[in-house]
Amino acid sequence: MAGALSGLKVVDLTNTLMGPYATQMLADMGADVIKVEPPDGDTVRGLGPARHAGMGAIFLQANRGKRSVVLDLKAREGRDALLRIAAGCDLFVYNLRPKVMDRLGLSYDAIKAANPGIVYAGLFGYGQDGPNAARPAYDDLIQGMAAIPSLFSASGSAEPRYVPLAMADRVVGLYGVSAIMAALWHRQRTGEGQRLDIPMFETMAGFVLADHLGGRLFDQAEGATGYPRLLSKDRRPYRTRDGYVCALIYNDRQWRRFFEAIGRPEVWTSDPRFASITSRTRHIDEIYGMVADVMRERTTEECLALLDGADIPVSRMNSVDDLIDDPHLAAKNFFVDIAHPSEGALRMPGVAAQFSKTEGCAARPAPRLGEQSREVLHEAGLGDTQIEAMFAARVTSEPD
Repeated sequence: MAGALSGLKVVDLTNTLMGPYATQMLADMGADVIKVEPPDGDTVRGLGPARHAGMGAIFLQANRGKRSVVLDLKAREGRDALLRIAAGCDLFVYNLRPKVMDRLGLSYDAIKAANPGIVYAGLFGYGQDGPNAARPAYDDLIQGMAAIPSLFSASGSAEPRYVPLAMADRVVGLYGVSAIMAALWHRQRTGEGQRLDIPMFETMAGFVLADHLGGRLFDQAEGATGYPRLLSKDRRPYRTRDGYVCALIYNDRQWRRFFEAIGRPEVWTSDPRFASITSRTRHIDEIYGMVADVMRERTTEECLALLDGADIPVSRMNSVDDLIDDPHLAAKNFFVDIAHPSEGALRMPGVAAQFSKTEGCAARPAPRLGEQSREVLHEAGLGDTQIEAMFAARVTSEPD
């Protein structure tokens, strides 16, 4: 089956993780993504375990399904070639700061002149009409600006720290895809292209405040910020006698069944802390502490049996290695085996969404640096003589 985005042609002038993650999802859905790389390649090529230089594990995941063309955009020939490629594409995605794009001669106006109907999407640190417009941004900085490390302190469970995931990069990449699809739908209806700015800070601020705006939602504050249940110091996997379980006892029925299962039904009927979700939230630290004491007295298997028997959501706590070997994922054929021409057999997460007509898939392995340079330049209308001159001047390159 052809992917839902089959026929969509994308210029991918992104590097590191946020932008490549967004364009990887487009490629997984069938888009033809042309990854434009500088002569030294995407920085992430050198990150993580690798069998060959420039083909690190994270790069292989975030750039699957794409074609790589090398262009030195500081050279006139490189910029002109990119404009010719963009003239035949539907979408132009970048994650350099807009002022850098302006200096390279690749502003929206420049790309629009080559292709008036193109959607020009930038993923970068801050909205361009605010005081932080020119500041660089990375995942750690944006997590800090968006108050994520402070939530650990607010819970009383730890010193401020970053979530041990490239969380801002991933969330903004996901949000970027939804915004891009909205702009493409507008173009489908009207024929109009547009510029699209997708700032990290504003995206993550909304992401955090959706849970923690609290009483400051109202023009006259009706309480403090923060969602107490999420900030409870005991909102964590419950330690058992031999491991951990993850459980969420949430609604009235689940709490009643929990106390019946542990032989203490009177707590549910007589303790006012459990009278409603509002009172439970107000006393959440005490309540989670009570559950922690119950779990600590039992083995993991006993806890799973207890809560499953009461129809309360519960699961084991996986490590990353456990996750890779998870039986549900195995049964769903979640992992995709890809035969890479230079890196050998690879296993990586597949596309989680299931389509009845246009299934997504990892259609091709991640490219070597410049693997499709010659092919892409030919498609853009450059002749053999021009292409050979660009190779000779090191404006472009291809693998040996």
